[in-house]
Amino acid sequence: MTCLAAPDRLSAMDDLYKTGEVLKRSGVSREVFYRYLTMGLIKPARTSAGGHHLFAESVFKHIELIQRLNASGYTLRDIKDTYFKDERINSAAGVEKPPAR
Repeated sequence: MTCLAAPDRLSAMDDLYKTGEVLKRSGVSREVFYRYLTMGLIKPARTSAGGHHLFAESVFKHIELIQRLNASGYTLRDIKDTYFKDERINSAAGVEKPPAR
């Protein structure tokens, strides 16, 4: 019996990505990704029935913004404090703030 692995990308109508696909497309390491997640710099759009984080397309813009700001000398704490409080930064990056749950 052959066991097929579930694809990293879910159905096109959902437009959600599993962690593995986000890691591949963004190029960030697993350690950095989970640091961003733990700090609240990125947030899953939802969690699957199996407990997997699922991310919207906008996570790629969020990661790119975080990396650019960090490379410019901002700490991750500074980025979090500014990123979630100043909508102008999100707008300039073309990133929408995730909806409150």
